[in-house]
Amino acid sequence: MSPPLGRVVQFPVRQGVSLAESTTNTTRAVFRRVTEEPPGHVDDWGRDAGLFRTVTMLSEIRWAVSTGGDQHLPARTGALIVVNARRFSMAHVYSAFAISRAVDRPVRFVGRPDDTTLGALTQRLGGLLDDPDEVAGALRAGELVVSAAASSSRPREVGTVNHTIIGAAVASGVDVFPAATTSSPFSRRARIEIGSAIRGGRRRRGPLAEYELANKVREQISLLLTEMGDINTGTPLDWLPLSGLGGN
Repeated sequence: MSPPLGRVVQFPVRQGVSLAESTTNTTRAVFRRVTEEPPGHVDDWGRDAGLFRTVTMLSEIRWAVSTGGDQHLPARTGALIVVNARRFSMAHVYSAFAISRAVDRPVRFVGRPDDTTLGALTQRLGGLLDDPDEVAGALRAGELVVSAAASSSRPREVGTVNHTIIGAAVASGVDVFPAATTSSPFSRRARIEIGSAIRGGRRRRGPLAEYELANKVREQISLLLTEMGDINTGTPLDWLPLSGLGGN
């Protein structure tokens, strides 16, 4: 039975062991491949394997996503992946779907609405509340989690990265990966490029470390975007300074 909406999902952690031991043991217990999940399987946190596969296939009608850099991600342990988001692009959702296909692992995304309809659907697709406690629980349980920076109307602009979500990753002892996304509102093509893990500096500790790491992630996403360039529509619209099209 799924937990009530709006409440933080408590991911399982074994009692009487250290955080490192619990992370290792839990990861071994819950690690699974998407291609091996039975059609009617619903995990302890409300993700429906059959619905996820169906919606993922349907999403390909809207997005034809190419994924690069997935070899940087851990094969079994948890990790936080931070993506940039163009306004109304749903980058965190299609990124989670595409990365799941690339690595053959369930991938959750941050941003489950706190209501009784859309919230229930997104929970069954692997959505998490935008809550550091829920995100930390998923990461400690060995899950891959996608979180989006604040949305922007400019294709090369990266919004603010939520430092509390970064803090959840730091507290959970998992790596943080920057990932650049590009898409166009006028075509199906989209792209995700995942960079190398970013680790915080050793000099700073406490809440300021979260801000520092969040800024590093934002900078690295900007560099990845510069290296990727923009996705073009193949029409004269590419020359117009519109959101998601052509240059800045």
